[in-house]
Amino acid sequence: MRYNGVTVRVPAKVNLQLAVGPLADDGYHELTTVFQAISLFDDVSVRRGKVGTGITLTISGATSHGVPSDASNLAYKAAQIFINRFGISPDLEIALKKEIPVAGGMAGGSADAAGVIVAIDSLFELQLSRDEMEKIGSELGSDVPFGISGGIAIGRGRGDQITPALTKGQYYWVLAMSGQGLSTPAVYQECDRLRAGMSIARPQSSDALMQALRAGDAVSVGKALSNDLQAAACSLRPALRLILDIGSEYGALGSIVSGSGPTVAFLVADEEKALDLTVALSSSGVVGDIARAYGPVPGARVVATS
Repeated sequence: MRYNGVTVRVPAKVNLQLAVGPLADDGYHELTTVFQAISLFDDVSVRRGKVGTGITLTISGATSHGVPSDASNLAYKAAQIFINRFGISPDLEIALKKEIPVAGGMAGGSADAAGVIVAIDSLFELQLSRDEMEKIGSELGSDVPFGISGGIAIGRGRGDQITPALTKGQYYWVLAMSGQGLSTPAVYQECDRLRAGMSIARPQSSDALMQALRAGDAVSVGKALSNDLQAAACSLRPALRLILDIGSEYGALGSIVSGSGPTVAFLVADEEKALDLTVALSSSGVVGDIARAYGPVPGARVVATS
């Protein structure tokens, strides 16, 4: 059936673990990370455009401020790959409705690219496999393939080699978001500076974390949360330490800076605890926005066609 438009819903992520290897000769770091997709979503709509209009990109939603609407946007780049590689129509209208924070360590831009990949595959009936879509995603950024897969997964390489993890249980999160983002390259540079002269081991997934996830043991998951970039993010943004301390005081099972920050993710026991912590963070005066979410949730999926 021929559609004129497809809308895809794609989730944010938190990193339950982010292990960062030493700086390699190519300027990158080998990573091992454990992702969880959570119930904070962007909606990505792709429609067939009028002939000769090219790619147009419009952006709306609560976190749309500052998001580029030109060819530098990962969603735009994803569409361009399909035009070049599959010979689809170059006239596409892309609309992003954003709820995922920008530059917050939750892969909002990567999520939008994942949404475009799934939307174009459906719109033009390309029938790509999930692996093929993830491979295209890895050309755009290390978090894009996970936006397609969702759930809970281990990422290796630069984080783009995705292996789904066997887990059970539902996890409740409170997300403390800053009004100002952090540059991912700057956080990695600070991490390298802080670790200068140290012997850094090759990154591996945490046995304690994986066992806790297989058991669905939220208390043990909270204790096993870890992020090698957290010290660097806190060095660049000292207020993050205060936010992390508030979570500990109000009974969070665990807290972690998500990815390169500055979003701080608190794992809590249930929705009631989530509400208590939300109130405490709101009254602290050191947090921009606060959101509650749960996970895991599916990756990018079609939610509407027209």
